[in-house]
Amino acid sequence: MLALFTFYPDNLELFTSNDVDTVLEKIDGSHNIWLRCIHFRDRTGTARIINRFGLNPSRIEMIFNHCSLGIDEDVEDCLFDSYEILTSQIKNNEFEVARGNIVVGNNFIITFEITELKILSNLANNLQRRTPDIPNLGIDYLFYLIFKNILNNYDNVFDYISMKLDDLEDEVLEKSGDESTYQKIATMRQSTRSGRRNFQNIKLLMSIMNNEDFQWITQPVKELFNQELVHQVDKLWQEYQSLRAWMSELMEIQRDNIASKTGERINRLTILSTIFLPITFMSGFYGMNFKYMPELEQPWAYPAVICMMALIVICSIAYAKKQRWL
Repeated sequence: MLALFTFYPDNLELFTSNDVDTVLEKIDGSHNIWLRCIHFRDRTGTARIINRFGLNPSRIEMIFNHCSLGIDEDVEDCLFDSYEILTSQIKNNEFEVARGNIVVGNNFIITFEITELKILSNLANNLQRRTPDIPNLGIDYLFYLIFKNILNNYDNVFDYISMKLDDLEDEVLEKSGDESTYQKIATMRQSTRSGRRNFQNIKLLMSIMNNEDFQWITQPVKELFNQELVHQVDKLWQEYQSLRAWMSELMEIQRDNIASKTGERINRLTILSTIFLPITFMSGFYGMNFKYMPELEQPWAYPAVICMMALIVICSIAYAKKQRWL
């Protein structure tokens, strides 16, 4: 789906369609626009969009391959950012990651969303209710709003991760969890790696943004980034590292719990083997085929041996319990 937002001086106009040519005909180069390409994987249609905005054709491969993450500094036809944003959606114990691209030009922003990014959908709804003065502030102000909403999203994601870790911590500390608990923590930790890459990309953007020859962000919007988002990025980065450390600690504790349970099982098996070892010896002794074994002729021999075996088992178990081995 293609959603075209056109920012007029007094209002915001939204036009949606699945036909590329119909949408491109609606674009007026004299106004700021935001084009959302949601689940749009038509290579030919993407090529027409790239050509319409005068972008380098190599952008097509970058959009579809999604190989390099972060800001592209090689080609200067636009500000091109490939993102991986951690969301609070969970599937198979893994946090889902939204992937796509953001393209910023002189008076346009294009977002190619492989999966619909709810952050942008919420932003679009807010813009329709209360349109900021983008015609005067510039389209880069919308770029600032996108990143502000991305960082606010991480506040919600981290709160959700903390709640999940609280529940897992109860299982770990009560030693009620098993190997599946360890796997849940390990899967969660692995699925949050994209957050690290995302923060590094945002830090890189803020770093190159302050270069004098960086033309895609105006000075007023740069000041907004520096005044309002830099501190928030640092705070979220520290919180992210704390959560990762928390996950590592829980994994270590649960690994020790699993090793302790395994040791207890081995200990019980060893004690059982020790208890029955004398009985096995006696059985083997009387299994020898000697001609002269006088006790075999006695009527009390069989019950005596059975009683001796039972006494050995009872004494061995009592001793093991006294030593707290069982």
